[in-house]
Amino acid sequence: MDRIGTQYAATALAIAGTAIACMTAVSPAYAGPAKKNTDQKNVGWTAYNGQANGDHYSPLTQIDRNNVRRLKVAWSFDTGERGGLQTNPLIVGRRMFVYSPSEKVIALDATTGKILWTFDSGVKGEQPDRGMCYWTDGKESRLLASVMDHLYALDPETGKPILTFGENGSIDLRKNLSEADSSKTFAVMTTPGVLYRDLIITGFREPETRPAARGDIRAYDVRTGKLRWSFHTIPHPGEPGYESWPKDAWKTTGAANNWAGMALDEKRGIVYVPTGSAVSDFYGADRVGNDLYADTLLALEAKTGKLLWHFQGVHHDIWDRDFPSPPALVTVTRNGRRIDAVAQTSKLGYVYLFDRVTGTPLFPIEERPFPASDVPGEVASETQPIPAAPAPYARQRLTADMLTQRTPEAHAWALAQFKKLRSNGQFIPFAADKQTVIFPGFDGGGEWGGPAIDPRSGVIYVNSNDVAWTGGLTPNVQSGNAGEDIYNRDCSLCHGDDREGSPPAFPELTNIDKRLSDADILKVLREGRGRMPSFTDLNDAQLLDLLRFLHAGPEQPSADEKEVASRSVTAEGAARYRFTGYRKLLDPDGYPAIAPPWGTLNAIDLNTGRYLWKIPFGQYPALAAKGMADTGSENYGGPVLTASGVLFIGATIYDRKIRAYNSESGTLLWEAELPYSGVATPATYMVDSKQYVVIATSGLRDPKGPQGAAYVAFSLH
Repeated sequence: MDRIGTQYAATALAIAGTAIACMTAVSPAYAGPAKKNTDQKNVGWTAYNGQANGDHYSPLTQIDRNNVRRLKVAWSFDTGERGGLQTNPLIVGRRMFVYSPSEKVIALDATTGKILWTFDSGVKGEQPDRGMCYWTDGKESRLLASVMDHLYALDPETGKPILTFGENGSIDLRKNLSEADSSKTFAVMTTPGVLYRDLIITGFREPETRPAARGDIRAYDVRTGKLRWSFHTIPHPGEPGYESWPKDAWKTTGAANNWAGMALDEKRGIVYVPTGSAVSDFYGADRVGNDLYADTLLALEAKTGKLLWHFQGVHHDIWDRDFPSPPALVTVTRNGRRIDAVAQTSKLGYVYLFDRVTGTPLFPIEERPFPASDVPGEVASETQPIPAAPAPYARQRLTADMLTQRTPEAHAWALAQFKKLRSNGQFIPFAADKQTVIFPGFDGGGEWGGPAIDPRSGVIYVNSNDVAWTGGLTPNVQSGNAGEDIYNRDCSLCHGDDREGSPPAFPELTNIDKRLSDADILKVLREGRGRMPSFTDLNDAQLLDLLRFLHAGPEQPSADEKEVASRSVTAEGAARYRFTGYRKLLDPDGYPAIAPPWGTLNAIDLNTGRYLWKIPFGQYPALAAKGMADTGSENYGGPVLTASGVLFIGATIYDRKIRAYNSESGTLLWEAELPYSGVATPATYMVDSKQYVVIATSGLRDPKGPQGAAYVAFSLH
């Protein structure tokens, strides 16, 4: 074994030791693999993540731990488009409903992948679309599918809009969110809502900088499209939580929106809604206070939107540490008593567990003190809530002994960089003069894919990112260059002060004119693309100023421009400080500059809070060829569990694989290479007594890999 392999072997043994140390006997509540469901000929996947309860669980058992190795491709469907796919398909009867990267809605034959119909709204969408909703009362049926800022009701048989819904078949999600012109509001639905009786309850995605609309949770009549209720996540005067914001913040502050999805206790009529952070993400001088109900798990009465209970995971969030995925409903055993609970994963690597009815934490949560901010105007919360158990599924504080040992050169580089950084764990306010380590990084810990739950045993399965990022603040000084000031205010948050970005999530812009025409750049600015919102508040002159800056970069201002700048320290419409941009801590070769694992898969017994197993998840093919086979990698999309005890997951970016694990032990049972990265949650279903597993694949997350977008289905052979 070469030296690189030897270094990795030591790391792998350390990982294995950690996994063994936290393994316990399987919970007494575990009933073992379910009996075969031989009488089931057709079993669908009729809601996002399988069921409205968010458990990612299927009762199917045809594919089991013994025969899963016989899985082969049953069919594939090439969308013919490039871009990203994060869709969890719906399967109802013999039909499968999916999206293309441009947000066309497509119905496929679930046994062959053959197109049955396509709905093209006429708008080329550029936002992620993770799924849709299927509603029926037994007499009529509707497919509720979003395209950018509109929610459509489609006939599942034909794909045609149902014109009695909303305005000619759709709802404009931008309306009723603010006093501003709705046509200049950005509100796109990336994750589907949930259905309760004749209501569809929805959230939406918002910008993370001003201007952003208020993140109201809304319920619409599924037949007419009329608004039935709305819950204000930024409270209005007289509403509980109003005192946690500055006076009249609801008029000026935005977001605190549900972008991650929801879960529903249909029997009790309770919808569980995690919310995002308020704008702006990283400097909160204009929203001093705890900022309810941002970064909060809400329990609402599904019929009316009435608040039943809430838990705020981050007070006055200035790190973008919002809840990233729908919660999952689970039943656990405590002192011989069965308790219906709701589990919420987080970007920090925490699992919070609450009594589903009362909101009482089932593991202690302690309010611990954290440092104050020394940035003028900022007032960080004195305390933050930390769960006592389970232990975090991602590492919490980066230290020098955790830096990469991949090569001596990489280690020396990482050590030199680390000495320039502040690294003191969670909830350390950003400084205005130095970069601060965020670990786990801005993309988690847990991400939008969410966990799977075994309803029989109370075990939760969650995949995690374990990569460090950095962030910081800088004074928002007016430059005297109109385009640069607009860039600093609206674009530097994601693409950085230096326009270098953090690819692939945040592209570098220094050579954008070599990749896109002026017309293409203006189109993206006006309509948004991928994670980027539209900038409808910019007029044509401002767009041209920004375009000139993107071409030329920073320039020395003229004497007149310097004189203007001297009269105004802060750029127009901007806060005193701004974020310096997302920076992933990568070594010069592009690999994480910390020791593996860079991604993990975890099984946690929620009855006790103890880990059953923890394994590195994913790999980099180039490193695997050198003996570093189990480094783990960044991963997006969640797992699916079947009653036969098989855990299916794609998610890993660089190795482009889908895998099946033994849910009791974490042993790898099967893997298959995909045409593109499977950064989506799979679905499993049965038609004509044959079980399938299907996953969306796409190339957007790995620009150096193959490009395209396709759905791939597997079955036994």
